[in-house]
Amino acid sequence: MARSLASLKTAAACLAAVVLTAAANAGDAAKGADVFKSMCATCHTIEKGGPNGALGPNLFGVSGRGAAAAANFGYSAAIKKSGIVWTDDKLTAWVQNPQKIVPGSKMILIHTPSAAQADDVVAYVDSKK
Repeated sequence: MARSLASLKTAAACLAAVVLTAAANAGDAAKGADVFKSMCATCHTIEKGGPNGALGPNLFGVSGRGAAAAANFGYSAAIKKSGIVWTDDKLTAWVQNPQKIVPGSKMILIHTPSAAQADDVVAYVDSKK
């Protein structure tokens, strides 16, 4: 019984560490809104029912959907064929280096966000559903 209790306490401690680590790595949507405005809004919009941006698709509801799903946007053949579903991990990696995720895609970065900025932008995009 004592061994079972010790194992249970160890498992609980490990789970708590994982939860706290995940919370520490989660982005801040409010900060992400600022990052989006300064780094993304030149090309993208993110309003429900809004138009596509000047150079990129409207990103409202992008979290969890497949790549190349925004209506009336001329995606590259590479992104159309990618088969990507935009999970937080994929979005974070994409925001930092789109060509690494989908070589041949049209998206380029003028400024590469830091890891924290990428997490914040993804948290903001996640909030737009």
